[in-house]
Parts: sequence; structure tokens; C-alpha cells
Amino acid sequence: MGRISTPLKTYIDGLTDFDQKILIPGAGNGHEAIYLHNKGFRQVYVLDWSSSALSNIQQECLNFPKEHLICSDFFEHQQQYDLILEQTFFCALTPDLRPQYAAHMASLLKPKGRLVGLLFDAPLNNDVPPFGGTKHEYLDYFRPYFALDTFEPCYNSIPQRSGRELFINLIKP
Repeated sequence: MGRISTPLKTYIDGLTDFDQKILIPGAGNGHEAIYLHNKGFRQVYVLDWSSSALSNIQQECLNFPKEHLICSDFFEHQQQYDLILEQTFFCALTPDLRPQYAAHMASLLKPKGRLVGLLFDAPLNNDVPPFGGTKHEYLDYFRPYFALDTFEPCYNSIPQRSGRELFINLIKP
């Protein structure tokens, strides 16, 4: 997209707690992280296994705290967050990792923490990312760990993704 996704921008624009600890795993170019940082959120962390992706974020936003750019494997990360934003990380993982993803996301969230973001609601690729799926399939992964605040078709997707995205807002009990 080359910019922050409309659904996540809309969600972020409604946030009022600028001190909450936020994680964006697999952030790629970091549009959401940079947007949050520029809005005044002080505890935005990006986790990616690619040091070049993290370097690109640092170059794009020179005052983004370098210590908030974490080069690590998501499944080995152990900190706790109030909010985790999902934007194309889930669909980049092979489907066999999805149960582990849901469990690990829950372990990274504080009680009452939220996992918010977008999931593809369409079959995509079988052998290379992005991997798609269906709401029914995804519910089986998330229900053991989260209360479902929102798990619905996205009303404000970009035109290229219209009708093919779910907006999720999941709460760790």
C-alpha cells in the first residue's frame, strides 16, 4: 500500500492513551509504527526478523527510538503489551503456524490487552505468502485465548481489498 491502512488509521485515531505499550510484529515498512510515533505514542515497538526492515523504519523516521526496533523471531519474543497491531504479519506465516501465533499473541498481551488488525477473508496462495483463509477457520485459532470484541468484515478497506478483509479487535481476558 505504501501507507498506513485505512482501517488501522481509523482505529488509531480513536485511541486516547498515549502511554500504552504497543507492539507491531512483522511491520515491514512500519507505516503504522511511524504514524503512531508521529501522533505522540511514546511506547511503540516494532518486532521484525529483518534488520533491513527495521533500518528502513529508522531512516524514514529519524527520531523513532532505536531501542524500540527489535530484531528477533516473533515466537521467541517475551515482553508484555497493552495493544498489538496486526497488519499482514498473520498472512505471511504459513498456515501451520497459526495456532502457535494465536497462543503466542495471547502470551504477549497483558490482561485486558487487545489484538487489533486485519486478516484476509479469502483464499489466496497455497505455497507462498500471502496466505488467506476464512473467518470460520480463524475463529478456531483465537477463541481459546481471546474474547471477541469485533471479528467482522472490514467496512473501510482500501478498494483493492474491499470485501476480502476482516477487522479484528480481540481482548485477552
